[in-house]
Amino acid sequence: MTDPAALFDLSGRVACVTGASSGLGRRAAVVLAEAGAKVVGVARRAEALDALRDEIGADAAAIAADVADRDRLPALAERIAAPFGAPDILVHAAGINTRQTADAVTPEGWDTTIALNLGAPFFLSQALVPAMRARGWGRIVTFASLQTTRAFPGGLAYGASKGGIGQLTRAMAEAWSPHGITANAIGPGFFPTELTQAVFEDEARAARNAAQTCLGRNGRMEDIDGPILFLCSEASAYVTGQILMVDGGFTAK
Repeated sequence: MTDPAALFDLSGRVACVTGASSGLGRRAAVVLAEAGAKVVGVARRAEALDALRDEIGADAAAIAADVADRDRLPALAERIAAPFGAPDILVHAAGINTRQTADAVTPEGWDTTIALNLGAPFFLSQALVPAMRARGWGRIVTFASLQTTRAFPGGLAYGASKGGIGQLTRAMAEAWSPHGITANAIGPGFFPTELTQAVFEDEARAARNAAQTCLGRNGRMEDIDGPILFLCSEASAYVTGQILMVDGGFTAK
């Protein structure tokens, strides 16, 4: 009989979390560290990363970098592996939402959104997969969205990138799962993060979003803990190519 606690124990694992300076990425980094993993946080804001490292302690490292800069990805992969070894777990939480309407989408806004939200998760995974393949074990978790399957006003570029995450997740699973590497995505509903600050500042809008869920409320940061730990641990060994919606039933209603 399998020990239930062992299924979620990440002792001896190394996790890399992008977008770890704030929001759901920061939460993921803390949760994985609490489960026993050594965590490398990657984001552009060095000061916020330093605060995360101080909170976690000796089992955390911080790397200030732009994961969308493809020219520097080989060097970034080496920097990620330097503190604790090449990661077993890779969580892609870095993202941007330019919130441009269809008529106002600019080439610059489109390119920035696609590069960070869709390009970076693939190319950084591609750079770090060889070490996972050599060990025969790996976990890749991307962040999808309500807009992976639904259209929201002002979300054309963002929605396109998150729709792409759905297919990217399936394609990475097809390519790498035969080597023991699972690839899954979490689709969060409305959580209080920097990306959704405008939503939560509008109390009426936040209330409408809550009313559209089956649970009748918006997400709390602790709601992401179980799903992220599940997808990053041995508990999800037979789960790959899937999008787990953590949205209180928003997409079910």
